[in-house]
Amino acid sequence: MKIATYNVNGINARLPVLLRWLQESKPDVVCLQELKSPNEKFPLAAIEQAGYQVVFHGQKRWNGVAILSRYIPIKEHSRILAGEEEDEQSRYLEVSLGELVLVCLYLPNGNPAPGPKFDYKLRWIKRLITRAQTLLQTNQQVILAGDFNVIPTNRDVYKPERWVDDALFRVEVRDLFFQLLDQGWTDMLRHLHPDQTIYTFWDYFRNAYGRNAGLRIDHFLVSPELVSRIKAAEVDQHVRGWEKTSDHAPVWIHLNP
Repeated sequence: MKIATYNVNGINARLPVLLRWLQESKPDVVCLQELKSPNEKFPLAAIEQAGYQVVFHGQKRWNGVAILSRYIPIKEHSRILAGEEEDEQSRYLEVSLGELVLVCLYLPNGNPAPGPKFDYKLRWIKRLITRAQTLLQTNQQVILAGDFNVIPTNRDVYKPERWVDDALFRVEVRDLFFQLLDQGWTDMLRHLHPDQTIYTFWDYFRNAYGRNAGLRIDHFLVSPELVSRIKAAEVDQHVRGWEKTSDHAPVWIHLNP
């Protein structure tokens, strides 16, 4: 099974790119982030025509997450990350695909930091840590996938000294990310490519993609039961070079039976 995650940066604006990539890559399951679309404007017909069933949680102008599946029925668990009742941002979608539990995440950016947006980001990650621990305790096969807006280490960013005060790289954020990993999750891209320079995001400015001046912020975290079954984890970096594309590239893992 090929499972992908892709921050599309506006599903309607990038729909031709998304459909082209789905046809080329043929993932079985896809987590999408940053839909930037209310539910009533989600391009459901186009996604279904491409061969996918879908569960989506949109939001006007910003945020939004969706999960697509080619052949495995999707059973929705939740679209709310517990712990902050007044939080109405569309950033969380948890489903079952057969025996697999899949969580699609779009963590807050958090800039400017310090400030209210950064405080919200820290609270959001702490809420995720609580839910992730509960999921691990079920001993199910679980994947957390999406745009985490976290640069884990210096090797995951071009010129890390320029990012020290950014909310994606501040020490408080990285400490929480590793607190999450310490529960027992494995960062599959880094696990399978321990020494490789890997980026999943390149800014639109200053020819960042052409210079390969990127960040690794899109992650697959998998529960212990799944690690041995995952034989590949890659980035479709070339998609970032397409016309009118997202500033992220799709990331995928291959899960053996």
